[in-house]
Order: sequence, then structure tokens, then C-alpha cells
Amino acid sequence: MQRKAYVPGIAALLAALLAGCTGGSDDHATSDGSNPEGVGPATATAEPGRYRTLPEPCGAVDAGTLDTLLPGILEIADEVRREQAYEGEATVTYDTDRKVGCRWKVESAAATDHLLIDFERVVSYDSAVSDDSEAEAVFATKVAAADLPEPAPSDSDTDGGTGGDGGTGTDPESVRPSAQSSSSPGAGASASPRSSESPSGTVSATPSGTPTALQPRLLEDLGDEAFVDDELSSSGSTAKRRTVTVAFRTSNVIVTIEYEEQPATVGVVPDSKEMQDRAQKLAFRLADSLSG
Repeated sequence: MQRKAYVPGIAALLAALLAGCTGGSDDHATSDGSNPEGVGPATATAEPGRYRTLPEPCGAVDAGTLDTLLPGILEIADEVRREQAYEGEATVTYDTDRKVGCRWKVESAAATDHLLIDFERVVSYDSAVSDDSEAEAVFATKVAAADLPEPAPSDSDTDGGTGGDGGTGTDPESVRPSAQSSSSPGAGASASPRSSESPSGTVSATPSGTPTALQPRLLEDLGDEAFVDDELSSSGSTAKRRTVTVAFRTSNVIVTIEYEEQPATVGVVPDSKEMQDRAQKLAFRLADSLSG
């Protein structure tokens, strides 16, 4: 009989405890819906980035584009060496899920050309920060490191007009590869974007040898954000080397292209507009392949 009396007693105790917990919750509730001190709201996990993998970098550039950026490939007589030149060389990386790249170097009678492409997939380790937001912060660091100059006002700005990319450079549509050019070998070599000449027919240049309209700048219509950098070496005893960098971000992936040319002849200066156009064409192709 004692045993039978004990069980109901436990049940009554549990019921009282449950009632106490429920009552305590009501007692601490506030009319404005705020949480009690020391109890934080449930934090929603930030969205992951769009991209979970990266492309195979050495296969990301087609043969026709390489023919255009690295003209010396077509001068290689030995078929095996020419195929090796097309294949490129993968860059050293310790995590192919996060960072991959490929480089090419080809010499010709006129110049030595280098091409490097780099893909970086940014992942946030903070559950409150999305991969896209983290990638945006990383890209902002790259922009700051590029130390882009303030955009110079153009004639179209003073007249109230706007250029294809804010009046500060090449029209994005003129360097975006068309369906015809992307399918033919050497695509982009004959396509000529809008001239950088001023209405008077002259090209204003800075001390670095780069026309004002082609100075390092932010780019529009390429990924979520992008910029182009253009640097001419100051070496006096050798041929000047020009390095054009195009970087863009799409969601949580950052793509960087470095295109470099050093003429074989002292006194020859690589053409800034031509190199920028070629690098931007490649950037648009890579952006389209990521979106596909």
C-alpha cells in the first residue's frame, strides 16, 4: 500500500515542477517580445555561397584564346612542345577545394608572354556571416591593394553623357566575346573595341605610359564587382614589361587574371589597350563559364 501511495506522489511532484516551469516562463515574458537578460535570440545561419567546387584551371582557357594571348604558341614547330604549351602548368596549392590556378609562358620572336589564372572559393567560418559577404570583404582587400587611382573626368562626363563603363575605360560590350568569336581559333585578335582616342584624335598618356582612359579602374558588367590594373615596368636597360591584371568576384568565387608581356626589343612598349582588351575578353569567358 505504501508503494501505491508513493507513485501518485511522484506524479504530483512532476506535475508541480512542470507547472512551475510554465509559470516561470510566463512570469519572465515581456510585452515587447524581447528576450530575458542573458538569453540571446536564435541566430539564423547565414546562407552558403553559390559555389561548392572550382573548375579545372588548366582546362578553363580554350586553345583559340591561348593563341591570341600567347602568339608564340603558333610558332612552336614541335608538336609535342606545342601541346605542352597549351596544357599550361598547375600552380602549387594545398587545398584544391579552395584555391586552384594555372600558368602559361610562351616565347616568340617578338616577345615573351605570361598568363596566370587563379580561382579562389571563399568560405566563411562564422555562421552569422555568409560566404558571399566574406568574399566581398576579401575582394575589397584586393581592390585596396591595387591602389586604383581616382577616375579622371572624361569629355562625356562634362557633357552629361555616360560611357559604357562610367566613362573611365573600354566599353564592356566591346570586349565581351560574341558567339562567333568564342568558337573560332584566335578569337578576339581581330575584334577592335572602341578606340581610347579623344575627339581630337590624340591619346593622353600618363608618365607610366598608359593612356588616361586605360588607367587602373573598377569595371562594370563583369561578375558582381571587378577591376583592371595596368603596370609598366620602369626598367631602363631592358625592354619594358607590361602586366595587366583583371580580377572579378561572382558570389563566393574570386577570379584573378594576370597577363604579362615583355618585348624582345629594347624600346618597344607593349600596347596597353590591346592587352587590356584580351584580358577582359578572357575574364568575360570565365565569368560566363562559372554562371553556366
